[in-house]
Amino acid sequence: MDRALYVAMSGAQANLRAQAAVSHNLANASTTGFKALLHATEAFPVAGGELRSRVYSMGDVGGFDARQGSLQTTGNPLDFALNGADLWMAVADREGQPAYTRATDLKLDATGRLTNGRGQPVLDDAGQPIALPPFQSLSVGGDGTVAIVPLGDAGGVVQNVARIGVVRADPASLSRGEDGLFRPAGDAAEAPQPAAGQVLMSGMLEGSNVNATEQLVAMISLARQFEMNLKVIRSGEENARAAATLLRAR
Repeated sequence: MDRALYVAMSGAQANLRAQAAVSHNLANASTTGFKALLHATEAFPVAGGELRSRVYSMGDVGGFDARQGSLQTTGNPLDFALNGADLWMAVADREGQPAYTRATDLKLDATGRLTNGRGQPVLDDAGQPIALPPFQSLSVGGDGTVAIVPLGDAGGVVQNVARIGVVRADPASLSRGEDGLFRPAGDAAEAPQPAAGQVLMSGMLEGSNVNATEQLVAMISLARQFEMNLKVIRSGEENARAAATLLRAR
């Protein structure tokens, strides 16, 4: 009976992992630039001895859906969408190390640093955080150039102060960390390269690429599969109890 119990248990565990990924996707269905988590289940035959009759279910949550989300017009001059699915904006993570994101809803904090909506400092094309001096007007070009008219400049002379770091990288060469930021995978063949040209589209944001309807259907299906695995476990327990009763009767 233990064979059925362990096989059903592995299936239930795979269902729970998949449900966690689906729940995470649904929670971020309206998050700017979010890429849906992918999950998969793999058959894992157990080798050993002469009776190789067990095949477990191995659930794995890894990778992400690299498709571009829908573009939403906001009219905010500090909102931008990246002009291509292989473009990424450079930000600093909690340790100050460079990482990449598609969340390009830019803001200025109290110290004049340029951040995105998650509070992550935006890096320039040299890998340094962008901090702006006091200004009376601000504009960002399609190539990522940040220009200001300094505060008190009666002549209104525009000065370029930085260029937002935007790189081009194959999504397959990146991995997502627990903080939601993307970094080159350990076996990436090529490091992200600086992107030139019109890389930003002003006044709009890229929405999440999560399809809420598909995720809800997947959650219902996974819940039913989990219940089926629990029924197999209960049946195995009942059969084991009945077998023990017969042995005692002898």
